[in-house]
Amino acid sequence: MAFLEVNFFSDVLGMAMSMNVVLPQRTRGNIGVNPGEAGETFPTLWLLHGMSDDHTIWMRRTSIERYAEEHGIAVVMPTTYLGWYTDMKYGYRYRTFIGEELPKICRSFFPGMSAKREDNYISGNSMGGYGSLALALTYPENYGVCAPLSAAFDPTHLFDPAHPENTFFTDIYGTVEEFTGSVNDLFHMAEVRKNDGSPLPKLYIDCGQSDFLLLDNHRMRDALTALGYDVTYREPDGAHTWGFWDREIQNVLTFIDAYRKEI
Repeated sequence: MAFLEVNFFSDVLGMAMSMNVVLPQRTRGNIGVNPGEAGETFPTLWLLHGMSDDHTIWMRRTSIERYAEEHGIAVVMPTTYLGWYTDMKYGYRYRTFIGEELPKICRSFFPGMSAKREDNYISGNSMGGYGSLALALTYPENYGVCAPLSAAFDPTHLFDPAHPENTFFTDIYGTVEEFTGSVNDLFHMAEVRKNDGSPLPKLYIDCGQSDFLLLDNHRMRDALTALGYDVTYREPDGAHTWGFWDREIQNVLTFIDAYRKEI
């Protein structure tokens, strides 16, 4: 497996950005490594970070490189800082960057990355869980599987009406009224995509029984199921911790393997 720290320029954002990438490398003499099956192209997992972290966190807190090696998959770990994977009301177009520009950049740098929808998957934890579903619903043609972990599906809890001078939420989304029914309201977007004939991602939603976001995950599970999405939902022991995500990202990769065998 190759691990790359990539610094590059984004025309969409107008600034330099960074990402971590792991790429399959077919080797014979690397002790303790399962090289997987050889191939000219390989699938890609786009793996998003949470609210307090950046593009380095999955490499620092989990064994994602080792897991990716076992499954023969590339992993791209970008950052959008605290932009919530949105085209911000007042700020940067992070969703456009991740959903449109970044795949083109990565495939120009790494030609082995498959551009086929069925070879591309998106996941993330917490804020990144929200981002994974937001991107899958905004760009349903991009991803065959979406796997939010401990996702913050309803970011309106970030708005503090007692302190309207705190503009964190409004800088990203505008007012709560502007958020509701917008492209950032995932409950709304799930209905839009169900009704407009878009290809729907296969969904794998995973949240720990002791997670403070559990009720949001119940709401999203129920809403997606009622709309007829293909949803696999898991609620194992665990909380909002890296021990949980390190364990559960392995289940995401196993789920992707099963999806690949079905298609």
